[in-house]
Amino acid sequence: MFAGFSAYCHPGFKMYAHSLIFVSMKQHFIAMEGNIGAGKTTLAQKLSAHYGTRLILEEFADNPFLPLFYEDKERYAFPLELSFLSDRYNQLREILLSEKAPQQPIIADYTISKSQLFARNNLSAPEYELFLKMADIMKTTLPKPDLLIYLHAPIDRLQRQIQQRGRPYEQNISD
Repeated sequence: MFAGFSAYCHPGFKMYAHSLIFVSMKQHFIAMEGNIGAGKTTLAQKLSAHYGTRLILEEFADNPFLPLFYEDKERYAFPLELSFLSDRYNQLREILLSEKAPQQPIIADYTISKSQLFARNNLSAPEYELFLKMADIMKTTLPKPDLLIYLHAPIDRLQRQIQQRGRPYEQNISD
């Protein structure tokens, strides 16, 4: 099933995980997926430092809709999701389609598909349909990850990690 991959679990990564992470640096684009607080950024940083790859971290802190979304989800879900989609697309496009990208392995703490997962949970049916049309157009122009690492952790662990990092707009996230 994982032919060609070497098993690797970084010794500095002490977060809860159900299984080993399979990494082959023959892959040029490795991406992470998982719940909020699962450790995607931490693992991406550790793997990138260990292997000396280029690192792409999701840029979300400056999104003006994020704090508004946590105050009024119904009103701000659609602009938030469109904003995230366009930001993720632009960031990935700029790096993955550059001339240097094919020669240098890249590790990202997200995929463009992440937008779709959150949109499905946050948007009305008509908004989601429009969102999917836009996302499909964008996804066709980006390379797919050669390897996708999914991080899973129990809800109590996710909640603890969200509390520890202390982002004000995440503090009221429910189960």
